[in-house]
Amino acid sequence: MKKQLTMVLTFLFITIFSFAQTKDSTTIEKIKVWGNCDMCKTKIEKAAKAAGAATADWNEESKILNVTYLASKSNNKKIQLKVADAGYDTQDLRASDAAYNKLPGCCKYDRKPQL
Repeated sequence: MKKQLTMVLTFLFITIFSFAQTKDSTTIEKIKVWGNCDMCKTKIEKAAKAAGAATADWNEESKILNVTYLASKSNNKKIQLKVADAGYDTQDLRASDAAYNKLPGCCKYDRKPQL
């Protein structure tokens, strides 16, 4: 009887844990974001977190923004939109000229040509 109870409780624990994991999975992504300096780093990371990223770390040399987020709270597009709204071009989105022009001089990176 004790063995059966243990098996039932183990089954219930595994089932509940499995549902909890699939409901709100953590996503890790790398997003290319253009910028120049530490001020850019601060603004890019702040924008990503405002879009729902749990963590955000932008590397000035590689221009890669590493983000983690819960799938139920954010997504890649939402993060890129917020970063572009802050004035920074991403791998998939170009910031508006108005947003880019608001950046301080040290943050004005060389923009790729608009297609």
